[in-house]
Amino acid sequence: MTVEFVRVGTIAEIPEGEVRAYDLPTGRVGIAHDEHRLFAFAETCTGAGCALADATFDDRSAQLTCAACESVFDLETGEPVDGPARDPLPLFTAREDDGWLEVSVVPVG
Repeated sequence: MTVEFVRVGTIAEIPEGEVRAYDLPTGRVGIAHDEHRLFAFAETCTGAGCALADATFDDRSAQLTCAACESVFDLETGEPVDGPARDPLPLFTAREDDGWLEVSVVPVG
């Protein structure tokens, strides 16, 4: 099965350790950037339906903390590790191609 990607911006738009949100044809996706990796996830928190664009990203542990409900997610698995969220975040594949940021159109797994 071939994964379809859409170009959403440039890698320079996401400083290391920060999160940005983008619109995909299938909904909003958040992207976190650490030194060597990109993490893409559904931009709506499963804890209280909050937007994760303002979340705090800990690039050492690859964890994202919702600014509104304080749910904490492991961005390698999408699983909640703390807070009111019980359901995992849907994850997407993100990649950098010649300075461009591309995200899979549908979640992985």
